[in-house]
Amino acid sequence: MNPKTYIIILNYQTWADTIECLESVLRNDYLNYQIIVIDNNSPNDSMHYIKDWADGKLYVRPEPEKSDNSLRHLSHPPSSKPLPYVFYTKEEAEKGGNKNLELKCKNPLILIQTNYDGGFAFGSNVGIKYALAKDDFEYLWLLNNDTVIERDSLTKLVEKFQEYKKHKKKVGMIGSKVLFYRDPNIINAAGGGTYNKWFGVGKLLGTFQEDKGQYNVSELKIESVYGASCFLRKDFIHEIGIMCEDYFLYYEEEDLAFRGKQKGWQLGYCWQSKVYHKQGLSIDLNSKEEDKSEFADYYWLRNRIVFTKKFFPTYLLSVYLGFIGAIFNRIRRKQYKRIKLIWKILKS
Repeated sequence: MNPKTYIIILNYQTWADTIECLESVLRNDYLNYQIIVIDNNSPNDSMHYIKDWADGKLYVRPEPEKSDNSLRHLSHPPSSKPLPYVFYTKEEAEKGGNKNLELKCKNPLILIQTNYDGGFAFGSNVGIKYALAKDDFEYLWLLNNDTVIERDSLTKLVEKFQEYKKHKKKVGMIGSKVLFYRDPNIINAAGGGTYNKWFGVGKLLGTFQEDKGQYNVSELKIESVYGASCFLRKDFIHEIGIMCEDYFLYYEEEDLAFRGKQKGWQLGYCWQSKVYHKQGLSIDLNSKEEDKSEFADYYWLRNRIVFTKKFFPTYLLSVYLGFIGAIFNRIRRKQYKRIKLIWKILKS
């Protein structure tokens, strides 16, 4: 029997994107999986809409709403409804839920309301803790809610892990080939990225390049796995621990990867697993750095220091000096309010 995978999807406000993601996941060809959707207390009552969709009361068109959407087939037509689901509070989920109730529903969709917006790691950890309490799985797939997947994306990830095991490689995290949803021929990230410890910033591999098969290789040298599609082994989580909640946004996957590296774990890449990413909708973030919202920009800058203090403290001075360039860029973009934001970060 194929080992069980929990697919963990975090929602914050963008319930329509979550539903489109779920429709694509429900079409995947891997047989042994269960979906967990966590909502971080969305002010727009997202969980109500997701429940209505599962009950067959709500239909969401694939985005963008036009007939020439080349990815429409990945999430349309809608799956049969109603879909069985079980709803938990954070506290109920972290205890492993209700086994008897889930058996009655036969592999239900698991919906969890945290009642608190604690950030990406916080919400994802609720799903991870639920899975760990159940202890009936082999893999976890952290999948962004603003994605759609190819039918065989999960199958290819599992096969890749089994290949690593066969060759006795201690790989704990695998990244997919992530492409832009609105331009599927352009790469968002080939598995993950590199990290510059002098400035405390990462760079996604292949980003904005046309996909010509240049990253269709069995191995890539990456230092972190891109969080839009992050596939994990259970024994990796057992040894390394759950995600660090110090960041709120950004650097969580880098933290997990570098903690793993300290204990001899490696990172993997599966180009056959293709995921299409709308990128940053839940945080008002577009693809270009200058389009980051003030909210996103704050954590993007703040967490350079948080991460550096934890893993590369001897490089703190160069990271701080790098903020001179950050200030210059905000002035150049006429983002004058953000100078105060940077000053706030540097004083903290």
